[in-house]
Amino acid sequence: MTPVTDGKNAPIGLVVLDMAGTTVADEGLVERAFESAAAELGVRPGSAEHAAHLAHVRATMGESKISVFRHLFGDEERARRANAAFEAAYGRLVGEGHCAPVPGARAAIERLRAEGRTVVLTTGFARVTQDAILTALGWTGLADLTLCPADAGRGRPFPDMVLTALLRTAAVDAVQRIAVAGDTSYDMLSGRRAGASLVAGVLTGAHDETALRAAGATAVLPSVAELPGLIAEYES
Repeated sequence: MTPVTDGKNAPIGLVVLDMAGTTVADEGLVERAFESAAAELGVRPGSAEHAAHLAHVRATMGESKISVFRHLFGDEERARRANAAFEAAYGRLVGEGHCAPVPGARAAIERLRAEGRTVVLTTGFARVTQDAILTALGWTGLADLTLCPADAGRGRPFPDMVLTALLRTAAVDAVQRIAVAGDTSYDMLSGRRAGASLVAGVLTGAHDETALRAAGATAVLPSVAELPGLIAEYES
């Protein structure tokens, strides 16, 4: 971590937060939506192919979904069909009320912004799905900015969304003043590759503490609700 000249850590001015599994509890909707995508491509539930695909989906939680389907189905046309089916199913489930805020997440975001920090919400989903989640939760306008992979060029584990958050908001003058939080290994890799000083894993989503730390987490928290306190401690 890069200190400022008085020996203290550089104050955090930009906080980049994942959505599903970190700030949003989605009740396993990723796997449920995957069932629709698999059916669209003729992958039978209970088959060895289905099991292998589902294992890959679980292992790559946090990655851009179109990238996941490109890996699973090979050619671009099939990947786009699968992704469209996935996004449609996920959006339908969200619209039926199958998602909710992680307890304390909204309060944490509001506190961070009240402290003068810029907050950006990111996702591996397409923009239409991200907007459906924000609308369902009443979170439109809660953060300073929302980003999906298409806004940045590449999704996680690449650093693009974190760096796009910096460029779009101009909130800080150095990557060392960025904090990133997420529930997957890919969130951790993205934050570290972007140069963020604080890369916090949370235990409300896909991956456990061992996986998060192996991917570079500088801290692991029970929930994103603990993030404002972690930042305050880091700055003290």
